[in-house]
Amino acid sequence: MENGIHYRTCHLCEAMCGVAIEMRDGHIASVRGDRDDPFSHGHICPKAVALKDIHNDPDRLTRPLQRTAEGWKELDWDCALDLVARRLHQVRTEHGRNAVGVYLGNPNVHNHGALVANLPFLRALGTQNRFSATSNDQLPHMLANLEMFGHQLLFPIPDIDHTELLICIGANPLASNGSLMSVPDLKGRLKALKARGGELVVIDPRRTETARQADAFHFIRPGSDALLLMAMVNVLFAENRVDLGAAQHWTRDLELVRLACLPYTPEAVAQQTGIEPVIIRDLAHRLATTQRAVLYGRIGTSTQSFGGLATWLIYLLNILTGKLDATGGLMFTQPAVDLVTLGALSGQRGHVGRRTSRVRGLPEFGGEYPASTMAEEMLTPGNGRIRAFVTIAGNPVLSSPGGQRLDEGLAQLDFMVSIDYYLNETTRHADIILPPTSALERSHYDVIFNMLSVRNVAKYSEPLFQPDDNARHDWQIMLELAHRLERLKRGGSLGLRRELGWRALKRIGPDGLLDLALRTGPYGQPVGRLQPLLQPAVDLIEAVLPERHPLKHLTGLSPLDRRWQDLPKGLSLAALRDQPHGLDLGPLRPSLPDRLYTRDRQVHLAPRRYLEDLPRLYQRLSEPVGGHLQLIGRRHLRSNNSWMHNSQRLVKGPERCTLMIHPRDASLAGLANGDQAEVTSEAGRIVLPVEITEDIMPGVVSVPHGWGHTRAGTTQRVAQAHAGASINDVIRDNQVDPVSGTSVLNGQAVTVTRHANEQRRRA
Repeated sequence: MENGIHYRTCHLCEAMCGVAIEMRDGHIASVRGDRDDPFSHGHICPKAVALKDIHNDPDRLTRPLQRTAEGWKELDWDCALDLVARRLHQVRTEHGRNAVGVYLGNPNVHNHGALVANLPFLRALGTQNRFSATSNDQLPHMLANLEMFGHQLLFPIPDIDHTELLICIGANPLASNGSLMSVPDLKGRLKALKARGGELVVIDPRRTETARQADAFHFIRPGSDALLLMAMVNVLFAENRVDLGAAQHWTRDLELVRLACLPYTPEAVAQQTGIEPVIIRDLAHRLATTQRAVLYGRIGTSTQSFGGLATWLIYLLNILTGKLDATGGLMFTQPAVDLVTLGALSGQRGHVGRRTSRVRGLPEFGGEYPASTMAEEMLTPGNGRIRAFVTIAGNPVLSSPGGQRLDEGLAQLDFMVSIDYYLNETTRHADIILPPTSALERSHYDVIFNMLSVRNVAKYSEPLFQPDDNARHDWQIMLELAHRLERLKRGGSLGLRRELGWRALKRIGPDGLLDLALRTGPYGQPVGRLQPLLQPAVDLIEAVLPERHPLKHLTGLSPLDRRWQDLPKGLSLAALRDQPHGLDLGPLRPSLPDRLYTRDRQVHLAPRRYLEDLPRLYQRLSEPVGGHLQLIGRRHLRSNNSWMHNSQRLVKGPERCTLMIHPRDASLAGLANGDQAEVTSEAGRIVLPVEITEDIMPGVVSVPHGWGHTRAGTTQRVAQAHAGASINDVIRDNQVDPVSGTSVLNGQAVTVTRHANEQRRRA
């Protein structure tokens, strides 16, 4: 790459911050914020320096590896791809297609190439045993999108730049840089909120980084959020404060909501939530009476025993107070690549419960089973047992509940392959590791996070480095494997048209399809027939893809209707290349009811799925409070799940993998600051240092997510030197929210004691 400044989007979290990378003599000299980026305006967080660290990481794998009796050995690509395809096909042939399982990790959604290749690869695998990080994260939001708005990807986004009141529950956006709210420089945006007379209210079991900036903060007991939210709904109806605004014309079942909330008065829920009735009423009043206000919840409200109900109620409260599709409230994006419309055209709006998992009978969502079922599907004998496994950019041993059981399950597989450039706690079990290029060696466009952005933007980044001739992008790896698997399934021959289709798909690649999506998307131009050289290739690709595949409908899209005629036109890949800082496509705008995809074009306020779960919530009112410590996770600005701990600059400084505990609970356990504490549950035990703080609610303890680099056989040396402990080793995988199938990662019961070595040291 030439010397000088090159502009990209940081891909390390959801915020999409623009970066200016200075190159000297083929090396990265500096990484700074891009002041001309129309979205981030020069802001970056400390993680941006890891762009250089990850690319230059000496522990990053660059060649295929095979496990042998003598250790790992390198393979050439064709040999490795042929071997993987043969072994996966062999397991399918001998034990059935569902004997193969696959897990997709979080980095896939930051990568438009992986998104393009995932679908044909999954189709070639043909298994129903599909898993991803979704059910450890945002699944309740996708379920609410589907049930209420008719499309699993139609996320309502807080219009934070125009709101006057932001109520944050179970979310810490100053550490996460948003999350289902792509928002660079949140601190600056919160300052702007207060400068225009607005307020921030935070509700959480921990006084988080975001809570420290709040005008008001309230502790809440883990897992009781749905009770608080239902009591707020109760107040709105009891005091005649329900006002749907424009939404009254396209909503249904309001009376069912009124009846459902009757038992949940503020007085009834106060003990369970730990929040006084007067505060609950005040929260409801302020949401109802502030014209531009929004209620926002995330991981804390999603990954708990009532995650489905809590997320539904967050949406519902915004609707009941007239904040849906209103400036300063919850609004919908109109991204340049519109997967919502593409999915609707292909009939892929989402689905739930078409089948259930083999062992526990949990429902699938969007074709995926809950991640909490992976270990049992590997360890439980019987027809359909997972005997081969594929991981793609994921480390579920550290990021999914029951990490020790999953370790056991992966160790007894017949075959495992990982598409990953680290030998980590999960990939150490693989027979073959296929390492893709680094993110800086491929182009970048944020397909997913532009759908979650607080402003409509578009930006394309060229590769910063030219990959080695012997390197492969992840999309190339997946397409090559898919092509080989399809050949094996059909006896070695696909026929001329299908062979040409595979060649065309590989040749056009994700950038060619991105260009087509941009041209035919909301800000493109009517193109009639495509360019003469492109149309035949698209026709061939369609022969490879299934009938209902979203990519087959790119040529059926057209620019936005007259509502959007004032916005820029002619968007294409070439146009974005000419704008290296990115394009601002405007603020979020009202788009309902036209953007609804329910059959009756109405917002469904009271889906049966949620109403049927209310008896379980009502039972919670009579359960005893206290008696055990409840465990919650936490996020740090310098960390992102399990894969950013091999950068010395991000892990240096005070130890962050600590047990946060309230002084009262520490005293009861005989713990002092810096002691080693033992945290135990039915799932296992971990040991980590104590951090006593009044920032945590009494009866609650917190351990950060993504640590635990203590397992043998990994090669991430920096991470091993700052190993920490894995919270998922003490989180049971048999606890899920029955409505959504989401793992209960917050609120599980644990016991905390002084570690035996600590007791001996004190003695």
